[in-house]
Amino acid sequence: MKMVSLAGLAGALLMSVAPVATMAATPADTLVVAQNIDDIVSIDPAEAYEFSSGEYVTQTYDRLVQYEAEDTKKLVGGLAASWAADDAAKSITFTLRDGVKFASGNPLTGADVVYSFKRVVALNKAPAFILTQLGWTKDNVEQMVTASGNKVTVKYAGDFSSNFVLNVLAARPGSVVDSVTVKANEQNGDFGNAYLKGKSAGTGPFSLRAYRKAEILSLAANPSYFRSAPALKNVVIRHVAEAATQQLLLESGDVDMAKNLTPDQIASLQAKGGFKLENYPQAAVHFLSFNQKTPELTNPAVWEAARYLVNYQGMTSSFLKGQMRTHQAFWPAGFPGALEDTPYSYDPAKAKKILADAKVQLPIKVTLDVINSAPFTDMAQSLQQSFGEAGIQFEILPGTGSQVITKYRARTHKAMLLYWGPDFMDPHSNAKAFAFNEDNADDKYQSTTTWRNAWAPPKELNEATKAALAEPDPAKRNTIYLDLQKKVQASSPIVIMFQATSRVAMAPAVSGYVNGATSDFVFYRLVKKN
Repeated sequence: MKMVSLAGLAGALLMSVAPVATMAATPADTLVVAQNIDDIVSIDPAEAYEFSSGEYVTQTYDRLVQYEAEDTKKLVGGLAASWAADDAAKSITFTLRDGVKFASGNPLTGADVVYSFKRVVALNKAPAFILTQLGWTKDNVEQMVTASGNKVTVKYAGDFSSNFVLNVLAARPGSVVDSVTVKANEQNGDFGNAYLKGKSAGTGPFSLRAYRKAEILSLAANPSYFRSAPALKNVVIRHVAEAATQQLLLESGDVDMAKNLTPDQIASLQAKGGFKLENYPQAAVHFLSFNQKTPELTNPAVWEAARYLVNYQGMTSSFLKGQMRTHQAFWPAGFPGALEDTPYSYDPAKAKKILADAKVQLPIKVTLDVINSAPFTDMAQSLQQSFGEAGIQFEILPGTGSQVITKYRARTHKAMLLYWGPDFMDPHSNAKAFAFNEDNADDKYQSTTTWRNAWAPPKELNEATKAALAEPDPAKRNTIYLDLQKKVQASSPIVIMFQATSRVAMAPAVSGYVNGATSDFVFYRLVKKN
């Protein structure tokens, strides 16, 4: 790897913002962040489906309704000033805010909302299913979403309540784009997809100044943002994969924030003092999964044994300390309906007996795909060692985040170490991802862990997932989800191991940073440097 000096790297950090006289400190009006952002596949809000791209979309776009920096647990009006739901008619009518403009200066209109939802459905990229589950198709979306003046009416088809629909519309693909600008930059009927991979066209608190894949995201403040202009004029997110380099840059004053430090580095900063160290509970669950296209991994005994071959405590008490907690259910702890039981512990002797009783032929040799950065490579090495004791031998295949995720979506992996965060704040988001798959065909792409691992769950799980979605009573609904989690926890080719905690180190001058439970709830709008 080519090495560069800290001064040279700091210069790269700021080259898209403004020249500065010294590299010893960042500009007073600019927040510079060191972060691993190589998971980004696309920054088009109709295609963005990764953690880092989720953060970006929140800074640059708005939805009709959304969760805001001031209270990330409360759903409020975004581009909509108000709305009225008609459950009987399965429709919601939104009244748009007055005076909202896109970064281009174009005024927000109902036509922008209709176009934005239409392009998500028409493009049919990874997150499109979030909107199409409302019964929208390429053929009917313009009848399901209509506009008249400052009113937008959203219709839906399905046995679920309007509250569920609002949570769907608050998700990332519900972002509204500037239809005038995007249409002007369409290429061969792509709905501006190529254009929005390198430009922004939103109403958000920031607009995109520059994006270079696995290098930099540079954002400029929107001074006319309808919730008030951001406190800082610029945010620069620099891709720094190495945690040690992130620490050095923070200590030297060349960045204001480091987001991917190891526990040892956090401890080092604590010992030195002079930095803010914040913990943010996250909704992401981390799991090991087995592709059911791989014959050696289809025996349920292998799935059961795997649950006893993860050294949960060994990892969370060492290199994952402060970063993750043991969690073995698909809905994150801290949210209504979450199963917090952790019945499995590291027991290689029990795992060996399970495999022997089932007459599983050993050794099993499979590849394990993993993101090539901490702590994922450390987790993979731990799994390689512990599974090897029972005759399951992993060959670790490291790759960038986008490489690993793209492979997972194509179902070409064998074993995969990855993470999953809810697409929207409703248990159905994860239930559909981990317990539902009614069409396992290769040409029926679904953004779920079940489909990506070619696993067709038993019919009872599919039916229970649909029943929970339709249940109007919150208590009864949570009961169904608890039962679903127990069943997936007990028998599934997806071994859920941990729930993440985000630990962010920042310079003492930084305040106002908001990091909610999902990547969509990261906000820079209120950040100040005192």
